[in-house]
Amino acid sequence: MRTLLLFSIVALLTGACKKDTFDAEEQLKKDKEIIEKYLADNDLTAESTASGLYYIVNQQGSGSNPTSTSDVTVAYIGYYTNGNTFDQSSVSGVTFNLQNVIKGWTEGIPKFKQGGSGVLLIPSALGYGPNGNSTVPPNTVLIFDVEILEVLN
Repeated sequence: MRTLLLFSIVALLTGACKKDTFDAEEQLKKDKEIIEKYLADNDLTAESTASGLYYIVNQQGSGSNPTSTSDVTVAYIGYYTNGNTFDQSSVSGVTFNLQNVIKGWTEGIPKFKQGGSGVLLIPSALGYGPNGNSTVPPNTVLIFDVEILEVLN
């Protein structure tokens, strides 16, 4: 009886300590489905990258292209696939270094030149991932309308 009790306690503790594992590949697959449905529902055509980022260039711009380490000034509106806005800049934009933002911006902003504009459709892993942040839920696809106002370096 004592052995059975000990076995039951060990099994209970082992089960309680077992964590759900996050499957990044499965999440990317879900995110791609969400993005592709959004594109189809809104009759949009986008380019995609190996990381799962989708982007639409509305206006390429005529200035210089930023790199992934550039300082840029960007005017933007960030929203979910349901259209609800979660963040936006002023029309004069926000200046930041592309190494200090979400991965989707570090990869996506260099797709445009200074003066360019378009849309970034960002899978959750390139956004705020499985943890989210104070305004973005975990594993959320993000969409940004962006305008590259200035490439500083």
